[in-house]
Formats: sequence, structure tokens, C-alpha cells
Amino acid sequence: MKVNLIYKDKDFDKDIQPSKESEIILKDLGLDVILDVMANGDELIYDISRKVIFTNLIDIEAITYRQMILEDCINHPSVIREMYNIAIEAIVKKRRWSFFNISSMSINSIMFSSILTLQVLFEMLAKLRSIADENANKFKSYAFKRFFKMIQDELSEDYLSKVSKILKDLKFDHGILISAKLGNYNQGVNYFLCKPFEGLKNHLKWQFVDKVCIHPRDESGGLDLIRRQERATNLTANALAQSADHVTNFFFHLRDEIAFYVGCINLYEKTQELNLNVTFPTLYKMSEKRLNFEGLYDISLALLKKGEVITNNLNLDGKELIFITGANQGGKSTFLRSIGQAQIMMQCGMFVGAKFFSANIAKAIFTHFIKEEDKKLESGKLEEELLRLSEIVKVIKKDSIILFNESLSSTNEYEGSEIARQIIKAFLEKNIKIIFVTHFYDLVYNFYKNKDDKIEFLSPERKEDGIRTFKIYPSDPLDSSFGLDLYNKIFNLNFQ
Repeated sequence: MKVNLIYKDKDFDKDIQPSKESEIILKDLGLDVILDVMANGDELIYDISRKVIFTNLIDIEAITYRQMILEDCINHPSVIREMYNIAIEAIVKKRRWSFFNISSMSINSIMFSSILTLQVLFEMLAKLRSIADENANKFKSYAFKRFFKMIQDELSEDYLSKVSKILKDLKFDHGILISAKLGNYNQGVNYFLCKPFEGLKNHLKWQFVDKVCIHPRDESGGLDLIRRQERATNLTANALAQSADHVTNFFFHLRDEIAFYVGCINLYEKTQELNLNVTFPTLYKMSEKRLNFEGLYDISLALLKKGEVITNNLNLDGKELIFITGANQGGKSTFLRSIGQAQIMMQCGMFVGAKFFSANIAKAIFTHFIKEEDKKLESGKLEEELLRLSEIVKVIKKDSIILFNESLSSTNEYEGSEIARQIIKAFLEKNIKIIFVTHFYDLVYNFYKNKDDKIEFLSPERKEDGIRTFKIYPSDPLDSSFGLDLYNKIFNLNFQ
């Protein structure tokens, strides 16, 4: 049985390790706050969600597949959480019987442990069957329709009843019936497990045959009898163990794949509690440069501030290079994070923080944000920035997106502008979309004077009295970050 709730045609690999770039993006975009809300204290949900978020799907059909699953999950949260709990319960109960295999490698112990494990697991499968019967018609996504149909088809009442009877019979409460032949030297060969006694007639038939009883103190005889029994049950024990592993693996996959959607439900419910808008984005092909949104906001900031956030509306379709300049503490970095978060969440099949959001798929997503000084004094700040850029250059691919936040600000404007200009031109040649927050006026004006329709210039709104509204609008490049506003505010002065 296959779960296929993360990918349409393969299992999710929970052992996959996030890339070095994903660790950087996690911090730069504040995704740890989002993951904490998704996990709600569940370490497994945090771990799985973190890995799924960075899968970065590049196929519209694959993303839509997840979106439809998530929409079902949001509409039926109690069913999803019940399935998650059933999977966890099955795994926990299975582990209670694992000590039989650990404490002894005998065939009997493996067989006994496997029978008990299968009995527990099939009880859990029966619960899943009940959920499928009650809810199959309520779910709309192809994935859940397929999943519930599989459960109903493969776990019919007749099948579950037969399995229950077989497992009960394999406990051999009325004795075990085995056959064997004599070998060339009168040794026992071809030991074979026979079907158990069926009906009173057959049972009585064997009650009157000649018997050989082993004395209770005959340890060697008892051990020999056990070994003969195990030779007969060896194949059955192996088959039972493999069956137990197969069903257990199904519950592991179910738990891991459902965990991501439970996390999404937790996040969705939190956004609704805070009256925040979320939407499933409209997807465009990688070849189209699309970015259009209404009511876009930084989800991490909204979660931290309990919903008090500023949103932005912009149509940046057709833009390959976007510069954001202007007032310090005007919301530039927050705006940049909101775009990055939305792109990441969109490409793993999640909803995004906006009323409306549409964008093209990116081959990969990268960030290059200003960092604190190297406390170990292993390198200067500019060198550290260039080293990080070098690592990105090594792995970045055509049709990717990169977000720069005050990059190269550790050097003077002339040098920083020249380095940034060369990097930007090289990336544009590789069809890489760039969003660049900077205070380098020389850098921005160099691109502005060329009047390229594929370049957009944005700035945060600043009132005449220095008040920031934290709204981002199209604007000619600004040659000031208005640091004097902050100076006057902090020192309660009014220098002009």
C-alpha cells in the first residue's frame, strides 16, 4: 500500500538532509517562526515540515497536487489529525512488542512477536477503513480519493476478518500440526507446517493416535522438539515478520506525510485566529517572469506581532530586476522577506500570506542578507560576504531567484556598486530574477538611466515629517536613506 500524499508517484524520504543553502534561507527569511507555529510543540512535525518546505517543486502539476490535498486537509482538519494519531498509535504499539525480537533470535519469538504486531496493526488498519468509509465522499483531491479507495479495496471487511482468524490460528492454542519425512539415515527432513485442526471431527481424530510424551525434566528432549517445530514454522515466521515490517512501513509513511499537513492546518488555524489573509497562489511557468500580489505580508512578523502587520499591493509582472531603495527602517527588509516566504511556500504547495498572489516557478531560491561581524575574526566583513556569494555562484542555476538585502554594504559605495553591478549583470545573463535592497544610489542609478522595462524601482513611503508607513511603492531611485530621521527621533532633535 502506498500513501503518496507528498508526491504523486513516490514516497517521501524523511531522511533527506536540508542543503546548506536552506539553512541560510531559513534564518534570512524568518521561516523558523512559521515552522514553530506549524509544529505546535511536535518535533516530528517541525522536522518533516522543514524538509518538505525546502523540496522546492518546479513542476506546476506537482505543486497543484499538494495544493488540492492541503485544501482538503483545511476543510477536514479533524479527520487529518485522527489519521495522524492512528499512525502514531500504531507505531507506538508496534514498538511495545519489539523486545521479543531483540531479547531472542529464536524462530518462535520472531513468530510470536510478528503475530502480536500484526494484530495491533490490523486493528489500526480497521480504524483507517472506518475513516475511509465515513469520509471518502467528502474529499475532493485526487490523492485522497485514491488513498481512501485503496484502503476500502484492500481492507475489506471480509479480508480483515480472514486475517484476524489466521493470526488467531497461528497462536496454536489447540496444538501445532507439522509433517515430516524420514531421510536416508532416518533423520527428520522436509518439515512442513500444516493447516491447524478444523472442526471437532478432525480434532477428535488426532486425540486417539499413539503419543510420545516428553518428561517435564527432559531438557534435551524438549529442546529437540522445539527445534523440530521451528524447522516447520521457519518460513511462516519469516513471512509474518516481513508482513509486519510492510504494514509498519505503511504507518511510518502515513505518519510522516500526514505530519506536514497537520503542520499546515496548525498554521492556517493560527492565521485565522489572528484574522490574517491566506491564499493559494496562481502558478506560472518558469519561463514567464511573473510577480503580482495584493495584501502581501511577512507571515513571521504577523505571527510575532499577533496580526498587526502592513500589507503591500504590487504588479511586478515582466520584471527581471527589482531594486528597493529609500528610508532606513521603512519596511524594505520585511517586504523582501514577505516575497521570499511566499515563493518558498508556494513551491512546496502551501498557501501564502496574501489576499492574492501569483508568480512564476523558480528553479531554486537563494538569499544573500547582510550578516553580523565575524566574531571569530577569521575574515573581514567584505570577504565574508564575497565568500557567501561565491558559494551561491557555484550552485545557482538558470531560472532561479535571488534576494539581496543590503549586500556588500561593508565596503564603500564605489566598490560595492561596481561589485554588485558585475554580479547582477552575470545573473541576468543566466535568466535569474533578482530583488535587491540597497542604499547604493550609484548602483541603482546606473540601471535606472538605461530605462529598461524589465527593471522596477521601489521605495518605502516616507511622509514629509519623516513618518514611515511601511508601504512599498514604485519610485525613482532615492539617494538618501534618511538616517537623519532616526537621529532626530532618538535624540529628540529637529535637525534639517
